[in-house]
Amino acid sequence: MLESTSTIDSKSQMPTPAAFLKDGGSAAPSPSAQATGQEAAPSLRMAIVSPCYNEQAVLPLSIPRLLALLSELEQIHGCSGDSYVLLIDDGSRDLTWPLIKAAAEAHPGKIRGLRLARNAGHQYALLAGLEYVTNRCDAVISIDADLQDDLDALPKMIAAHRAGAEIVLGVKESRTVDPAMKKVTAAAFYKLMKLMGVNLVENHADCRLLSARALTNLAQFPERLLFLRGLQPLVHGRIATVHYHLSPRLAGESKYPLKKMLSLAWNGITSFSTVPLRLISWTGAIVCAISVVFAGVALVRTVLGQTLPGWASITVPLYLLGGLLMLSIGVVGEYVGKIFVEVKQRPRFLVDEVADDLLP
Repeated sequence: MLESTSTIDSKSQMPTPAAFLKDGGSAAPSPSAQATGQEAAPSLRMAIVSPCYNEQAVLPLSIPRLLALLSELEQIHGCSGDSYVLLIDDGSRDLTWPLIKAAAEAHPGKIRGLRLARNAGHQYALLAGLEYVTNRCDAVISIDADLQDDLDALPKMIAAHRAGAEIVLGVKESRTVDPAMKKVTAAAFYKLMKLMGVNLVENHADCRLLSARALTNLAQFPERLLFLRGLQPLVHGRIATVHYHLSPRLAGESKYPLKKMLSLAWNGITSFSTVPLRLISWTGAIVCAISVVFAGVALVRTVLGQTLPGWASITVPLYLLGGLLMLSIGVVGEYVGKIFVEVKQRPRFLVDEVADDLLP
């Protein structure tokens, strides 16, 4: 594993919110390679993909920073001048799409927009962006629009890719800015996934670099119920990690409440683990063994004339077994439901509008 650590300076100067509507924003061409005696690394056409849902408060802050990052990648880190940022509007109900469209018009070729027909969910919005950039870049980095992920880590992810990694995962080294509840639930989530046999990198969310080869491999996974974090080890074996510190949200509020986090966890478990089904079998075997023991005890008591009348000895086992049966049927039903969704082969997302789609 390739690892590096980066921190972000919270006091660094940030462009004004209206900057992306005024300035040209196009990065200057990369300086020509100096005579150092070494062959310059080939330039990479990078795409930065960011799903957005009701992010009108944060986009005027994040778009200038992404444009500045793009310029830095082109001028300093060997990325080509046709690199770009793709913003995906996941069926927002505010001014997210008008802001994206205005940015795309102000910075043609640098900012592109994708609008989904309805709110499909974060994972599907991200997938829509990844499918769009497939065959349109040499590598893509996905990052959330709130820019809590450290932008200084992105050049290090590109360096890890140049060193041979096809997938580079951004790993949160600290979560000091997260609420206490989120820290607890995140720690419990990764422990539960490990217990269930799901191969995940702890504290990695959706900040990652995928090479063009990894994107091509990902396109061969057609499942409708997505858990992208679990797919990475299947997409390619050459995986590196880059560690960074989480930053405070620029504006707005988190779009991942506890309900969505629990849903994501359950989807990840049922998509990559059959342990819940095995637990049903194990529970059934244990209950069956206990029942045989109780039956033997009852028989001995009957022979010895020590039978005690009472409804508790009947009611409690009935409720216990009934509850176990209902729970077991529910778990099995969850897997059957996933099969039902998959066999229908419905579209995972529908694109409503594309901004700046005339460029290759």
